[in-house]
Amino acid sequence: MGLYCHDCNENFCLTCLTAVHRSHNYGEISEVADSFRQRLSDDDKRVLSAISCYQEQPKWNETEFLSKIEDVKQRVLATGDIVKRSVDDQINDVLTQLQSVTSESANQADSVQLLALVSMESFHLRSQELLDKGRPSDITQAACQLHDRAIELLNNDVSVVKYRPPHVSFTPADVTQMKRFNLIGKVTVTIEDQPGKSCLLHSLLVIFI
Repeated sequence: MGLYCHDCNENFCLTCLTAVHRSHNYGEISEVADSFRQRLSDDDKRVLSAISCYQEQPKWNETEFLSKIEDVKQRVLATGDIVKRSVDDQINDVLTQLQSVTSESANQADSVQLLALVSMESFHLRSQELLDKGRPSDITQAACQLHDRAIELLNNDVSVVKYRPPHVSFTPADVTQMKRFNLIGKVTVTIEDQPGKSCLLHSLLVIFI
């Protein structure tokens, strides 16, 4: 007679009963097999039900999923382009400001030097006219004034008068902190259970925020 030990989950003979399984829960193989046969049948039915449930589910639409992924990708790129254009606009604004300062400074430098040259040439013309055509009384009357003017011009001539351009500096933004800010957005992947189904299936939902 063959026996089955429920504690050890194994078949054994009468000889092993006394030596090993005397105090265990055991029964005849033929009787135990009938109960196991029913359990196996029930398990098989549940597995077949799960197979049927799976087969009844709509197939995964890969084309639709990939289309949604592509849509998210395009939105990411579009948002990135907006951020890039914003940065480019700020760069152009700063460069335009620098160009304006450069042009204005060059014009002011030219004006300072031009004014000095015009003043000295005016003095030269007046002095030469006085020396060439002036009467002695005219010379004595204007000499001191012209001398003072000459000293003033010589102290402020082109070689001495220097245009002092404005001090221009640039304080960059703390770009090391940029990683802390989410300038683009984020992709959220949500896995949801399908309601009303006995078997557990999942759908993948990708959302761009």
